[in-house]
Parts: sequence; structure tokens; C-alpha cells
Amino acid sequence: MIPARVFAVLAAMLFLSLAVPAFAQGSAPQAAPTGPPAESQQLGAPDAAAGGDVQASSIDAAAGSEDFSIVSMFLRADWIVRSVMLLLLAASLWSWAIIFNKAILLSGLKRKAKRFEKIFWSGQSLDDLYQQISSRNDHPLAAMFLAGLREWRRAFEGAPPLQSQVSGIKERIEKAMSATILREVDGIEKQLGMLATIGAVSPFVGLFGTVWGIMTSFSAIAARHDTTLAVVAPGIAQALFATAMGLLAAIPAVIFYNRFVAEIGRYVNSLDAFADEFSSILSRQLDEKVR
Repeated sequence: MIPARVFAVLAAMLFLSLAVPAFAQGSAPQAAPTGPPAESQQLGAPDAAAGGDVQASSIDAAAGSEDFSIVSMFLRADWIVRSVMLLLLAASLWSWAIIFNKAILLSGLKRKAKRFEKIFWSGQSLDDLYQQISSRNDHPLAAMFLAGLREWRRAFEGAPPLQSQVSGIKERIEKAMSATILREVDGIEKQLGMLATIGAVSPFVGLFGTVWGIMTSFSAIAARHDTTLAVVAPGIAQALFATAMGLLAAIPAVIFYNRFVAEIGRYVNSLDAFADEFSSILSRQLDEKVR
């Protein structure tokens, strides 16, 4: 490994070897023309293209000297644009937290529902399944099963029900399972409204930051009486960065909101289908016991 002192000496020698020939070439004197033709010759106008190149290169150099990194744009912005950026950053982090939470939750619910349906249709008795599930009621399908079977058991407390009571018992079983489905689905859909709000409002918050940044840039132009790229570019970059942050927060929120709504809709349909099948089973057994 080359020591730092040796590396510095080599770098200095390399710089001098490149700079000295260029300096010598640029500073070499040239003989002035002499004689009558040189005295009578008129001086021409400076080349416009050369002047334009010099001006353009100076503008590019001034613009290139600006640091357009994310941190520098945030630090150069005023307090309103900074507040907008911080708000959008917090909204983006919050939306991603909701996204990961809902993705893990729905994946676990689907896995538990498949396991429960496999046990339910395996031929195990409802009483044994009730004792097994009642100790670990941790998903909507199990909660709905317990609610329906609990209401069915209440109908047989004491004397067996009469024929005239069958319709009322069936209605209470269906209502108990429907109420359980609504309560469980309401818990699953929790915070989805916040995800929809972030997806809908974030672009407008970013647009507000953009408009404010452009107004600040125009004010700086009017105060300095200068419209060069070095004056205009920083404010425009900050303004557009606010819009980019708004879109960065809104796009994932909208995409995953639509995805979660579709997945929850399919899950609710499966709950309703199982509720209908389970209600039919309980209704059939109720009819048999009443006879």
C-alpha cells in the first residue's frame, strides 16, 4: 500500500507535468505583424460564436458548481418546502409500514383459513372441533365457526326446541355468523383508509411544495435581476423534488391499496361461502333433532 506522503508527492508531480506544458503553450509570446500591410489592416469584429461559447461555458460551469444532491436541496429550501418534504417523507414511511403490516396479516389469514378448512372437511365431529378451536381463536374463519356453533348449542340448552322455534334458531345462527364476519373484516380493513388518504393527498401536497418553490425562485430572480441558469436551477430543482416526493409517497399507497381491497374482497367472499355451507349443515342437523 502506497503511503499517503508518497501518494501526495506523486500527485503533485503529475499535476505539474500536466500544468506546466499547458501554461507554457498558452503564455508563449508571439511576434506582432510589422510592415505597411499590418499598419493599414483594419481590426475585425470579435467572433460571435466564440463569445457565445465562452458565455455558455461560464453558465455551465456556474450551474455545474451547484450541488443538486437530495441533502443539499433540502438544506437550501425554505422552511415551507422543508416542512412539505418532511411531511411527505413521514407519509411515505407510514404507508410502507401499513403495507408490510397488511401483507403479513393477509398472508397469515389465508394460511390459517386453509388449515382450518382442511380440518373442518376432514370428517372430525363439530364438538371436537369446537373444543379444539375455542382455545385458539385467532382468525375470522374460526371466530365465525365458534359464533355459529355457540348459537346452535344454546338452542338445545334444556329441552329440545320445538318445530315452531326452528326458523328463529336458524335466523339467529345466520345473524351471529354475519355479525362476526363484519366485526372481523372491520379489523382487517383497519388503516386502509389512511393508505387511501396518503395515495390521494400526497400528490397535491407535493404540488403545493412545487408551486411555493417556483414562487421563491421567481422572487430570487426579481431581486437579483439575473435570469442565468445558476440562479434559476436550484429553486426549480427543489420545487420538482417536492413533486417527486409526493409521487413517491402516493404511487405505492395507491397500488397496494387497490391490491389489498381486492384481496380482502376475495377473503370476505370465501367467509360468506363457508358461512352458507356451515349454516346449511347446522340447519340440517337441527331439522333432524327436532323430528
